[in-house]
Amino acid sequence: MAVTELTNRQFDEFTKKGVAIVDFFADWCMPCLMMAPIMDDLSNKLGKKIKFGKIDVDENHIIAEKFHVHSIPNFVLFKDGKAVERFVGSMPAEDFEEKLKKFI
Repeated sequence: MAVTELTNRQFDEFTKKGVAIVDFFADWCMPCLMMAPIMDDLSNKLGKKIKFGKIDVDENHIIAEKFHVHSIPNFVLFKDGKAVERFVGSMPAEDFEEKLKKFI
């Protein structure tokens, strides 16, 4: 499954039901670029249980501000519309997968 690129308008609908992980990123951020293939792989592995989305903080600063995203990459995990966990910075794929599996 592909990671869904979100906008301010789509964000609430995407996160309101079930478990969703949203990657707050920017195209100029090297750690963000390093995490993109990891998000893609985990989306293929866990996409039936967790929705994977990403949102460009430069183009969608309203959502970034709403969730106090000051450092990127910043991953916010939502359960039924509520932010329940946050991971900041790049990390190995195994560590990221382990963190996500706690919520399935």
